[in-house]
Amino acid sequence: MRRACAVSAAVLGALSVFAAAKPAAAADGLEARVLAEVNYARGHPAEYARKLRKDAYVGGPIGYSEIGNEDVEALQDAIEFLMQQRPLPPLSPNQALAAAARAHASAQGRTYQVGHVSPGGQTLGQRLQAHGVWAGLAAEDISYGYRDPREVVRQLIIDSGVPNRGHRDNIFGAHYQAAGVSCAPHREWGSMCVIDFAGAFVKR
Repeated sequence: MRRACAVSAAVLGALSVFAAAKPAAAADGLEARVLAEVNYARGHPAEYARKLRKDAYVGGPIGYSEIGNEDVEALQDAIEFLMQQRPLPPLSPNQALAAAARAHASAQGRTYQVGHVSPGGQTLGQRLQAHGVWAGLAAEDISYGYRDPREVVRQLIIDSGVPNRGHRDNIFGAHYQAAGVSCAPHREWGSMCVIDFAGAFVKR
């Protein structure tokens, strides 16, 4: 059985930095595919729910079927949520958010640590500040143990073991406008993907 976990954080209020985050050009690779999966779920929640239900019935990808089989209630809760969720605009890729996510993935991946505080003690807000993000709203999801974009996003949407479904709330946060993704090896979990969200940008 594959081991995996996820953690979520949110920051409210202005982040004191010196420049507005700039949009990033679409990148190739895993990070771009994770963001594409997030945006597909945001834009087509009912269709995503039907796909979850179908894959649960036939077994689905190994990582997803493990989650569904281990926590049927969380799976059903996710399907019901998605069926009621209204479609949302896509999140724009943002190079400053991606840089903040990359800093955390790179530093934490070399350790056994999980969570939103970096090995050097930086919080999400501090990482965003260091990379020039000026925003009123920000949040971070981190998936551990999955390498496939669909498995990463499904883990966060099903949100097994997280009573407040905080990862899912971040993905479907209507006030977020942009996101940055970075994935890296992790010493204990094998892999990790960091998704940083932001909204209410202020130009300086």
